[in-house]
Amino acid sequence: MSGREVLLDTETTGLDPLAGHRILEICCLELRNHVPTGRVLHRLIDPGRDIDPEAERIHGFTRAALIGKPAFAEIVDELLAFLGDDPIVAHNAPFDLAFLNAELARLELPPIASTRAIDTVKLARERFPGLPASLDALCRRFGIDTSMRTTHNALLDCQLLAEVYLQLRGGRQPGLGLASPSRLRLHAIPAASNEHRTPRLIVPSEKELSAHCAFISSIPNALWARVLPKLYSPEASR
Repeated sequence: MSGREVLLDTETTGLDPLAGHRILEICCLELRNHVPTGRVLHRLIDPGRDIDPEAERIHGFTRAALIGKPAFAEIVDELLAFLGDDPIVAHNAPFDLAFLNAELARLELPPIASTRAIDTVKLARERFPGLPASLDALCRRFGIDTSMRTTHNALLDCQLLAEVYLQLRGGRQPGLGLASPSRLRLHAIPAASNEHRTPRLIVPSEKELSAHCAFISSIPNALWARVLPKLYSPEASR
């Protein structure tokens, strides 16, 4: 098993692909063992139609800004090659897959099976039942900086979702996998270096001990003064 997954996010002209709404931005980010590899596919797409005002308010793309961008048919081959046959991670995956499959259907291409999808909304609700599962809410929960997210953007959302997904999977960081015994030996401290070490006893001088006792005695209701009252009494520091 390769451990490869592809994190996917789309922005669209509206909310319903059955009403003719289209994808206008798509981003795919490659993961290995839940960690980004640095490989990214990000494309703006001319949807060939107007954008609903509410959708435009959310993602900030205007119809004029997308005229002249490639159509979905022009990027579909590289998109499918990037996706491969690996699991697809998405936040509210049914939404993204519905739009992606609607675009594929227009080109008479086979749909992507829902069984390939890993929905981070579902993962979040399983881990935090009853709590909000939006991307913003999860970023706040995991302490992920969202200050750059003034509008929805597929590339930025993918980058944020990659951090969220890693946390939902347990927060495993690169390089923390179990190493083989041979690799562990390379980094181990040789046993011989510790064989003849003699512990060094640190003994405070009378002056240091007196100063320490005076300091503890000056603290109101100090714990050590209560545990060892004779040692830390005012008289003991004199």
